[in-house]
Amino acid sequence: MTLRFLTSGESHGRGYLTVLEGFPSGLAVSLERLREELARRRRGYGRGARMGLERDVLACWGGLRDGFTTGAPLGFVLENTEWEQWRPVLDPQGVDPEQAEARGVTRPRPGHGDLTGCLKYGHGEARNALERASARSTAAWTVAGTVARILLEGLGVRVRGAVTGLGGVEISPPETEDQWLRARGSELGCPREEDEAPWRRRVDQAREGGQTLGGTFLVSLTGLPPGLGSFAEWDRRLDGRLAGALMAVPGIKGVEVGDGFRLAALEGGQAHDEIFPAPGGFCRRTNRAGGLEGGMTNGEEVLLRCAMKPIPTLGRPLRTLDLRTHEAVEAQVERGDVCAVPSACVVAEALAAWTMACAAAECCGGDRMEELAGRFEELRERGRWER
Repeated sequence: MTLRFLTSGESHGRGYLTVLEGFPSGLAVSLERLREELARRRRGYGRGARMGLERDVLACWGGLRDGFTTGAPLGFVLENTEWEQWRPVLDPQGVDPEQAEARGVTRPRPGHGDLTGCLKYGHGEARNALERASARSTAAWTVAGTVARILLEGLGVRVRGAVTGLGGVEISPPETEDQWLRARGSELGCPREEDEAPWRRRVDQAREGGQTLGGTFLVSLTGLPPGLGSFAEWDRRLDGRLAGALMAVPGIKGVEVGDGFRLAALEGGQAHDEIFPAPGGFCRRTNRAGGLEGGMTNGEEVLLRCAMKPIPTLGRPLRTLDLRTHEAVEAQVERGDVCAVPSACVVAEALAAWTMACAAAECCGGDRMEELAGRFEELRERGRWER
């Protein structure tokens, strides 16, 4: 059983189409749940004006009946509420030459895919590249990841996220269930109320200076049995797949598993998680490995920490070259955010859920949800040693 999804659409186009394949029948999927996660993706102190304009008008075009998956491919459409304003520029069959010229992007932004996209695909200006490379596409990814998240919840697996740093102001990660829940509801993804004020001040300072901010966040997955993933081939190792998925989120420049880079400074006796007996099996008293050993889940909490760079669209643009004149100019100024770290955390949760759901489906299979759930529980039971 293999899961996959494809998307089509542009940032200012008619909308985004998301097609998901491989989901078993009998999975209860609520469109309201999908809309809830889309609303979380739009959140954030420091988001741009577009977040107030986006409505994420979501519809299901197939694969669901009476709230349950049928086993057929799932199709979802996210309509773009600004499409009519952009139709003369992006119409698939014919654009208005004057408007297309006026909205052309000839001053590529450093740090974005503008210039490289033009060079790769032979475009004379960057509109085609930036429309598809835009982080707006992560709305479609969030839809796919939320369906995967619902599947994991049906297997007893929970996915959570929290922001741990913003603009160089770092805080400690969530330590209690209440703090994880607060992070989920916070527009900054912050686990503690007292930590929000310094972050807000940092965002305000950046906005006033025409700057943008990056940050760090955690993604956690719990309730996983040992054995998802594999060491049999390099591309089946689950830590590599998770890191690759999270690195695909726009702006992410680093992913740590467990204690990550901190382990490099330790001796071996300090770096690994000892194994102890426990009722019904075994336990660890530490989780430096972040729940992954040998490319597989080991039964502990999977912990992933991501670092996001500042957004490349600046109020005070950097130097670049004009694609047509080759003259030195300032980069294009597009409508953008000051900080999107909380949003990136939501997208990373979705892609982590997708990757883990893929691993569960590959390991346990099943055309019906009850088949998949039964086999997943068998895998969980195998992880409990009998003595």
